[in-house]
Amino acid sequence: MSYVFRDVSVVFALAAAAVYCNNWLFWPIYWFAQGTMFWAVFVLGHDCGHGSFSDNAILNSVVGHILHSSVLVPYHGWRISHRTHHQNHGNVENDESWVPLPENIYKKLDTSTRLLRFTVPFPLFAFPVYLWYRSPGKEGSHFNPYSNLFSPQERKLVMISNACWSPMVIILAYVSFTVGPSHVFKLYGIPYLIFVIWLDLLTYLHHHGHEHKLPWYRGKEWSYLRGGLTTVDLDYGLFNNIHHDIGTHVIHHLFPQIPHYHLVEATKAAKPVIGKFYREPKKSGAVPFNLINNLITSLGQDHYVSNSGDI
Repeated sequence: MSYVFRDVSVVFALAAAAVYCNNWLFWPIYWFAQGTMFWAVFVLGHDCGHGSFSDNAILNSVVGHILHSSVLVPYHGWRISHRTHHQNHGNVENDESWVPLPENIYKKLDTSTRLLRFTVPFPLFAFPVYLWYRSPGKEGSHFNPYSNLFSPQERKLVMISNACWSPMVIILAYVSFTVGPSHVFKLYGIPYLIFVIWLDLLTYLHHHGHEHKLPWYRGKEWSYLRGGLTTVDLDYGLFNNIHHDIGTHVIHHLFPQIPHYHLVEATKAAKPVIGKFYREPKKSGAVPFNLINNLITSLGQDHYVSNSGDI
């Protein structure tokens, strides 16, 4: 909970400073800092979804709903699809997050879809679209309890999350009406877009963009261990701690029940065991500008996998 208090306090302090200063020298600093903190808040909600935040399921659900709804993410809807991602990581047929398309589906994509999916900066704004419509080749919505993302037993949970998500939308709409949409856009809208960029950049590069091509699996060649080892660790420089060490992604995928504040320690212990199958991240500077080149290169090349074959 101390991490929640830390992050929420910083979010409110930044908003108060922006309102107090209210000048165009400070706004860009505020937007980047606040968007980064929105991402940090999301990561804590993500831990709630894994059950690594607390041993108390009710506390996980309450904190997860508050944190995720504050950044316009339906807690259970995303938690369930993210669980599917973890249970099928590296499986080209069943994975949920940034899955490469089979060649036959890729070749059927129209020009605009290819442009939006594989040309920077468009994929960096994909997350809200994904929440409503999922990815090309998949159907469903994180807001629709009858989506094929969810089992019949999970429909009530999705409706609860929608009910928790809606008040945040109402609050934003009400404040826009009372103080003006431009103020809300400056205080919340632009930081939200920065948060989306962080989310799409990180989630993509943790599964793509390594200097050596990563395998994807089908059928009997896939296993939980093999899939987890296709994940890439990344170094975010001074943002590692702010992001709650989400860059330690390999060990997180192998053992998602480990709390974020033990991931660095666990990675150090696991690296000698994983050996050559561990993807060591290249060290970044204070600001990880090198990741932009990784993103551009990967999106320019990594478009589809073969229609057949298990690796």
